[in-house]
Amino acid sequence: MPGTAGVVVSVTPWDDADAARLRAAQRVELDERYGTDDHEPGTPPSAADIDVFVLAHVDGIAVGCGGLRLLEVGAAEIKRMYVEPFSRGSGVATAVLRKLESLARDRSISRLLLETGPAQPDAIRFYEREGYTSIPNFGPYVGGELSVCFARDL
Repeated sequence: MPGTAGVVVSVTPWDDADAARLRAAQRVELDERYGTDDHEPGTPPSAADIDVFVLAHVDGIAVGCGGLRLLEVGAAEIKRMYVEPFSRGSGVATAVLRKLESLARDRSISRLLLETGPAQPDAIRFYEREGYTSIPNFGPYVGGELSVCFARDL
């Protein structure tokens, strides 16, 4: 993958210490961007409903993560996609996304959906660049002013 040299992405348990650290860092960043901690409609992801979770390491340091939550037969939602600010622009996010897409295909998932928000224009640009298209808000995000949803058929 161009731009992803040196990035190792592997499946890890949801409760892994590095996974928990990265998810906490994501929450802090989103709370700052939105000025509140009330910016996630629906049930927060947990070990009980995340089918698979991955960590991205560069030089042995966990710098990115993401997971898949099954929605229905053939569809899953990308959850907790995050890359440490100092690693952004280095291909880590692309490596995480490609791994999640590969794991989805392995699970016979043919459609990936995701939610981000208007205070995350960098994420919106990233997903559009990676072939995800804007869709009407789905599930718990319907009617949500802080939600922008995307999907991609694999």
